[in-house]
Amino acid sequence: MLLTHLLQNLQVLETQGSTDIEIGQIRFDSRAVQPGDVFVAVRGAGVDGHQFIDTAIEMGAVAIVYSDRVTPSHPVTIQVADSAEALGQMASNYFGNPSKEIELVGITGTNGKTTTATLLWQLFTALGYKCGLIGTVENRVGEEVIPSTHTTPDAVRVHELLRKMADAACSQVFMEVSSHAVHQRRIAGATFAGGVFTNLTHDHLDYHKTYAEYRDAKKKFFDDLPKTAFALTNADDKNGLLMLQNTKAQKATYSLKKPADFKAKIIENSLEGLHLELDGAQMHARMIGEFNAYNLTAAYGVAMLLESKPRRFSKPTRFIEREEILTALSNLPGAEGRFD
Repeated sequence: MLLTHLLQNLQVLETQGSTDIEIGQIRFDSRAVQPGDVFVAVRGAGVDGHQFIDTAIEMGAVAIVYSDRVTPSHPVTIQVADSAEALGQMASNYFGNPSKEIELVGITGTNGKTTTATLLWQLFTALGYKCGLIGTVENRVGEEVIPSTHTTPDAVRVHELLRKMADAACSQVFMEVSSHAVHQRRIAGATFAGGVFTNLTHDHLDYHKTYAEYRDAKKKFFDDLPKTAFALTNADDKNGLLMLQNTKAQKATYSLKKPADFKAKIIENSLEGLHLELDGAQMHARMIGEFNAYNLTAAYGVAMLLESKPRRFSKPTRFIEREEILTALSNLPGAEGRFD
């Protein structure tokens, strides 16, 4: 692929040399660079990729993308406003913008990400769709399981997985979105059809330093959603409505305790499962605990929001009725070994 095509939709500040050159791979680790690759110097939490530009050049990089003020000594350099953001957009361009071919839903929050994402994959699979899953425990392309190493992979891997899922005819992909991933721009270049906020507690302060910084990383995910997407948040969490404050997306809420667009009530919580009233209809679920009542309500809300939009895919060709969603939810096992 030509470098000029990889640079589409980037905020380029300055270019030196010709961008009409063929590129092998996109690399952000100088140790992985091979002759013909482009190296993107990303400033990470502990390591600054700009320190390894010379190594990347020695390894055969034919172009350097950077965001520092000092121009590298190389025939082809591209200065961008944010190299981490550029990496994601370049990866999306490289893999043919796969997120635009699927309905990508991101789930963020301290607890419940894995269970909610897994429930959504199970639910839409039960409803007849082929789906993808990107998360902490595993990645899935339909029924194919791909080992997972991070809650949210690096930006290049994200778009590589999305391309694999789009090529496999997945119509929806459910992705766990960590605060680290938002802060480090690992989801840059991805077009989301929706986002879900589960809750926020005082975790991960070793990375974010302050609760406000952690909260704002979550909020940025919703701030960046397009107006064609939906933003679904837990109204019972004190930060739920804050997440919706600046989003351009369609706003929706779910709750067990307050008025909301999707409201659930626990009728019985026993070792045999949950008996819920969900939007006025009663259902039994195989899962236990109030936390799973929230996860089930979030999954229900996502299904209703996605099904309220015209389908972009050939199968199924009909809209899924609410009763079918509730029936499918009642049979889901949830995420194995998760208690949040």
